[in-house]
Amino acid sequence: MSSFSPPNTTDPQFTLRAIATGMVLGAILTPCNIYSGLKIGWTFNMSITAALLSFAFWKVLETTSHSHPWGLLENNINQTTASSAASIISSGLVAPIPALAMLTGEKLSWSLLTVWVFSVSLIGIVVAVGLRQQMLVRDQLPFPAGIATAETVKEIYGKGGEALARVKVLLTAAGVAGFLKLFNDAFVTIPKLALNWTWTIRETLRPTGISSVSLSNLGFILDPSLLMIGFGAIIGIRAGLSLLLGTILAWGVIGPWVLTQGWIPMEHLKPEDYWFGAMVEWLLWPGVTMMVMASLTSFALSLRPVLRRILLARPTSLSNPSVSQDPHEVPRRWFVIGLCGALGFAVWTQVAFFSISIFVAVLAVLLSFVLAIVAGRVSGETGITPIGAMGKVTQLTFGFLIPGNFTTNLMAANVTGGAAGQCADLLHDLKTGILIGASPRLQTLAQIFGVLTGSLVGSAVYLILIPDPQAMLLTAEWPAPAVATWKAVAEVFQQGIEAIPPGSLWAMGIAGPLGMGMVLLSHRLPGHISRWIPSASTMGLAFVIPAWNSLSLFIGALLGVVLMKFAKTWAERFVMALAAGLVAGESLAGVTGILLKLFGHA
Repeated sequence: MSSFSPPNTTDPQFTLRAIATGMVLGAILTPCNIYSGLKIGWTFNMSITAALLSFAFWKVLETTSHSHPWGLLENNINQTTASSAASIISSGLVAPIPALAMLTGEKLSWSLLTVWVFSVSLIGIVVAVGLRQQMLVRDQLPFPAGIATAETVKEIYGKGGEALARVKVLLTAAGVAGFLKLFNDAFVTIPKLALNWTWTIRETLRPTGISSVSLSNLGFILDPSLLMIGFGAIIGIRAGLSLLLGTILAWGVIGPWVLTQGWIPMEHLKPEDYWFGAMVEWLLWPGVTMMVMASLTSFALSLRPVLRRILLARPTSLSNPSVSQDPHEVPRRWFVIGLCGALGFAVWTQVAFFSISIFVAVLAVLLSFVLAIVAGRVSGETGITPIGAMGKVTQLTFGFLIPGNFTTNLMAANVTGGAAGQCADLLHDLKTGILIGASPRLQTLAQIFGVLTGSLVGSAVYLILIPDPQAMLLTAEWPAPAVATWKAVAEVFQQGIEAIPPGSLWAMGIAGPLGMGMVLLSHRLPGHISRWIPSASTMGLAFVIPAWNSLSLFIGALLGVVLMKFAKTWAERFVMALAAGLVAGESLAGVTGILLKLFGHA
């Protein structure tokens, strides 16, 4: 699906119900990504989910109350709005913002946090508007998520019964996962299946009262989380196997050995507990090192061809007055005003909220513009948006320029990561629009409405879920792997080598080159061989999340492969809908359970 469709000027697009539906669905789906982002550091693209849910809702109303048919282009505006709201997590809510709270105790109020997240996201929208002509019209980059959404939307309007069948699977899965989560939290805790294999630890540690370590202590248990099963089916078998390998290495080999060396304090550990909290403080250092080095290496490998194409690219209509302006594009004047406004807004929020110097704030925004262009290009070619790598580049840059400042290191980098995330999200949506004949001007307006919704709802959900980041995060309940990564990098620049726990420096020295080597090997080998090379970033993630999460994710990935093998036709139609339902159902139930507890104590 590479051909363009000319903008449709007859069918309704930017209607009140299209925007309202997108904002409502965005408000519903945003908590799912906040919840899963704090659990495992991964989130789900909500474009197709929003398109399916809105189609089913308005189809029922059309049948029962004879409402006007829900048009394809209205649905596109809906999914653009909803997906941009759900992608608000790229603006820092599950990474630098909680990392700053953990390191300094600084927490923003809901109103200030909303303004901050909105200002960061606005930069990405402006950059995406400027890149549309070059990346989508001239270069015709694939933007896989955009193509997938366009294909799905066209398919469900061609076969309405197919869409309703998928929605039925999605809602059923969501209902089952949500019910089990609420039942587990409110009534009877579904037991985790523990593995009781034990071995003796060093004699000198026995004064702590602990003489052996069990697999249960290390987290090798089967957790009844359908959210993890669903995410496993989404991420695929390569990521699932990488998580399994990383878990065995981290929690089954390195972790027990570190315990025997006495490098992890054991005074407060109990034989009947899971020891995740104590052990992750050590294991996160090699894990974060592997993730960061693998991410930066992958980014560097993609940088050269991307920069070459950017430098050799023909100028777009936004910069060349001789090129006629498409009446459906965002007008040049609007773009220039938005560009200046976004820059000024982001500089002001950095200075006003975090006392960052004007020079650094301006530099952060300018760097964000450049890196958002690169991130958009990478996302367009591969489907993967390197948000983490963008943030790390900025963290490293400001770590060297202005060492010793947690706030500057984290929040200046927050601007870059948020801009990259929203830029890529809008470009994927604009790819969908260009394939089905939507107006890019109206899609951009929808993106702004979505970002506003996500900023309001996402900020509130984060503050409700994590009222005390210092006590709640990097625990078995909220592993928050992205927070661990951003926090670790900031600590190194602030405290130097003293921030690293005893004995972990050697592990970092091995993990970094290992992560780089695996990426280089995967890049150099032929595709049919490289797909069996484990993902270094995913292996590093296994060091930071509980072993039971990795096991559940692997089981989900394995089940997805089995279904594709033995029930391929059914799996191609329903596995993604089933998985999305499991993720949405459990995460929404988790948020609901926390709200019920808060109201119960009020």
